[in-house]
Amino acid sequence: MSTTQSERLRELLEPLVTSQGLDLEEIAVDSVGRKRVLRVVVDSDTGADLDAIADVSRALSAKLDETDAMGEGEYTLEVGTPGAERLLTQHRHYVRATGRLVDFRLAEGAELVARILTVDDEGVDVEVPGVKGRKPTGRRLAFADIAKARVQVEFSRKDKKDMKEEEEA
Repeated sequence: MSTTQSERLRELLEPLVTSQGLDLEEIAVDSVGRKRVLRVVVDSDTGADLDAIADVSRALSAKLDETDAMGEGEYTLEVGTPGAERLLTQHRHYVRATGRLVDFRLAEGAELVARILTVDDEGVDVEVPGVKGRKPTGRRLAFADIAKARVQVEFSRKDKKDMKEEEEA
């Protein structure tokens, strides 16, 4: 059974990333001119700060130096976190996006923009913003009904404290 370089790298590096208290979200090897770039995306339930990124980057670099996983030739290691408009593909991604506005593409073809309120094993409870002065409405989405989901960037996003104060009022 043949495995790709990315799969072999994941098997090698994932235990190391996990030991640093992070999740390995993505690995990609790209060619940029004559050089190769190994991009590693990590995250955690509490996010990953610059110190955590630096620590895991040093650990990954040391592991790659002691193996021939990248083969001969130069490469650059880039370690970072998911972008602001991350695609939600796993249960933990939905949990981490609780309170965030998400663009859902539903299996039936419809599109829905809503805020994730809660997440369980079967799906998500969301709040659909009201339009033209109407109150927001709640809706349940089963994971099986979601074809694609992407976090939206909000410039005036309510933080958890603001949401809690609204609930108490």
